Amino acid sequence: MFELITWFSMLFVAGSTLVLGQNNTAKDIFILAGQSNMAGRGGVNQGKWDGNIPPECKPKRSILRFTANLDWEVAREPLHVDIDVGKVCGVGPGMAFANEIIRSHRSGTGIIGLVPCAVGGTSINKWGKGSRLYGQLVKRANEALKDGGGTIRAILWYQGESDTLNKDDAETYKGKMVKLIEDLRLDLNLPSLPFIQVALASGEGTSTNIEMVRKAQMGIKIKNVKCVDAKGLPLNADNLHLTTTSEVKLGLKLAYAFLLSFSHFH
Repeated sequence: MFELITWFSMLFVAGSTLVLGQNNTAKDIFILAGQSNMAGRGGVNQGKWDGNIPPECKPKRSILRFTANLDWEVAREPLHVDIDVGKVCGVGPGMAFANEIIRSHRSGTGIIGLVPCAVGGTSINKWGKGSRLYGQLVKRANEALKDGGGTIRAILWYQGESDTLNKDDAETYKGKMVKLIEDLRLDLNLPSLPFIQVALASGEGTSTNIEMVRKAQMGIKIKNVKCVDAKGLPLNADNLHLTTTSEVKLGLKLAYAFLLSFSHFH
């Protein structure tokens, strides 16, 4: 482990983004998927990100990010800058999550590999098997594993705001979400893959539809599927996206859920 950390310290350059290429160091890999609150809008107001990076989200040589070009680099905010393109990305939950996993002595984790896949404004229908986003997630997950590069430990999922726009989508959300989990486990050949989803803090539709989707999310009772609740976390001025502080709190919630339920996977 000392040699591994030393090697990373030689590669890490503060204040810059260092591409490591197809790095085959064994990593604990986490897929970040869903829509804008997973991609990160913390600190984004009037189309600009304020650049504020909380201590919990600072880059660390032991946390890597899988780029749109399928290379590994030292991870830093915004994690989804080249994935959720055409939009302004800010702080999301991923870096706070990874830093807490690293910090925890219980995890036994050395190197974290984050694979961002989230795209803002996407309904559950746009993530179903056969869709472009589904195909990209599976491709990126498999590419991240090449050359013995690690093990996928979990998918972190925050999505559903767009499914609150109409009653039919809200009512059918649970069945589509269950199928998505089953399909991803099958196509990634990981039948017990942990899946940690976030119950909505907000939505684009009525409060009735938001609660319907939240109930669906919290009502999924499948093995190795957990849910953390974002309700009550402060929102940006748009009343839709989480603030920077809220994204940090959500990242910690996701980390605690993983450590409590799935750290034995190590």
